[in-house]
Amino acid sequence: MINTKIIYKILGTLLFIEVSLMLWCLIVAFFYHEDDVPAFIISIIVTALGGIVLKYLGHNADNNLSRRDAYFVVSLAWVVFSLFGTMPYIIGGYISNFTDAFFETMSGFSTTGATILNDVEVLPHGILFWRSLTQWIGGLGIVFFTIALLPSMVGGSTKIFAAEATGPIRTKLHPRLSMSAKWLWAVYITITLACMGCYLLCGMDWYEAINFAMTSAATGGFAIYNDSIQHFHSPMMEYVSTFFCFISGVSFTLLYFSAAKLKFRELFRNTEFRFYFLSVAVCSLCIMYTLMMQCGYEMERAFRSALFQVVSFITTTGYFNDDAGAWPHLTWVVLALCMFSGACSGSTSGGFKSIRLVMLLKIVSNEFRQILHPTAVLPLKINAINVPQQKRVTLLAFLACYLMLVAVMTFVMVMFGIEGADAISITFSSIGNVGPALGSSIGPIMSWDGLPDAAKWLSAIMMLIGRLEIFSVLIIFTPAFWKEN
Repeated sequence: MINTKIIYKILGTLLFIEVSLMLWCLIVAFFYHEDDVPAFIISIIVTALGGIVLKYLGHNADNNLSRRDAYFVVSLAWVVFSLFGTMPYIIGGYISNFTDAFFETMSGFSTTGATILNDVEVLPHGILFWRSLTQWIGGLGIVFFTIALLPSMVGGSTKIFAAEATGPIRTKLHPRLSMSAKWLWAVYITITLACMGCYLLCGMDWYEAINFAMTSAATGGFAIYNDSIQHFHSPMMEYVSTFFCFISGVSFTLLYFSAAKLKFRELFRNTEFRFYFLSVAVCSLCIMYTLMMQCGYEMERAFRSALFQVVSFITTTGYFNDDAGAWPHLTWVVLALCMFSGACSGSTSGGFKSIRLVMLLKIVSNEFRQILHPTAVLPLKINAINVPQQKRVTLLAFLACYLMLVAVMTFVMVMFGIEGADAISITFSSIGNVGPALGSSIGPIMSWDGLPDAAKWLSAIMMLIGRLEIFSVLIIFTPAFWKEN
C-alpha cells in the first residue's frame, strides 16, 4: 500500500520550498512598504510549521518510491501546495472567499491563468509577485523542481517524472534524472532571464519585467495590469512576448539539444516542432485575413493581433493584446482549435499537445492505407523512431478519456446554470490550462468571478487533472490503485 512516511517526508520538503518562495515575496513587500507584509510573515510561519510536522512524521522514511507512491504524492503535492498558497490572499484580506483563493492559487500553480480578480491593480506588489511566482514554479512542475534541488530523492524520481511530465514521448538529457531536471531548469531560467532582459529593453521597469518574464516563460498569463500586455501600447513588447511564449511552447529537451548546442537545424528536423510551427503560421494567416476583410484592420495590426492571440492560445498562455471576444466568430473557431491543440510536449504549455495530434494523423493515415492493403505492416514513426503499439493504444485511451471528461464536466457545468457554449469553453480552458475562455459570459478578457462556487471548484479540479495529464490523477480513484498488489 501507500508508504505514508515517504509521502510525509516529500510533502514536508515541498512546504519548505514554498516557504522560500514566500520569503522572496516578503522581501518585495518590505521593499515597497505595503500592507501585505503581515500576511506573508504569518503565511511563512504557518507553512514552516506544517513542513516541520510533516518532516517529523516522515523522519525515518527511506528514499525509494513505488509507482503507486509517486502518482499519489504528485497529485497530493499540487493540492497541498495550493492549499498553503491561499494563505497570503486570505490572511491579507485580498481574497476573502476560500473558494476564490483556492481557485486563484490552483490557476497559478497549474499555469492556467484564469482569475477571479476583477481588478488586480489594487493588489500590493508582494501579492502580485506571489501570483507570478506560483505560475513560474508550476511551469516545469512543483515536484520536478524538487528533483532538481534534492538529488537524494533520486530513488523514486523516475516514477515522479512519469507522473508529472507532459506528453506521451519523453527524452532524458542525462542518465541520472536529477541531472536532467537541472539542465531543463537551466533552460527554463535562461528563457526567463532573456525574456526579462528584452522586456527591460522595451521600456518595462524591473518589477514589471520580472513579473511578465516569469508568466511568459511559464506560459501562464497572469499579469500585473488588468489589460495584460495591452497596457503598454507597445507593438515591440507584443512581438517580444509572442516570441518568448512561442519558444516556451517548444520542448525544453529539444531546445537544449538545438539552441544550447547551436544545432538549430534540429528544430526543423523535429516532427512535432514542424507541426507546431505550421499550426501557428496557418492559424495566424487565417485570422489575419479575417481581421483585414471583416474588421478593417490594417495589415501590420492584423498580423500582430492574429499572431499574438494564436500563440497565446496554442501555448495556453492567456495574455491578450486585443479583445478576441469582439472578433468574428470564425476566429473563435480557429482559437478554439488552438486551445485544444496546445504546443509541444515537454514544454510549459497545456492542451492536448502537438505530438499527440501528429500521432493521431499518422494513425488515421495508416488506417486508410490498411484498408487498401489489409496484410501490410505499417509502422508509425516519429522522428524516424517507430512508436510501439502500446503507446498508440495509450494515445487513443488518452483521447477518449479527454473527450469523455470534457463531455461530463460540460454537462455538470450546465447543471450549475451555465449556458451551454460558455460551459464547453470553460471546460476546455480549464482542462487545457488555457486561461481565457471564448464564451459570452466568460470571454477572453473577463474574470471568472461570476461563476458559482461549485463551478469554480470543478474548474480547479480540472486544472489539476489537465496539468498532470489526466491519468496521473484519475488513477488514484480506481479500485486497483488501493489494492495490496
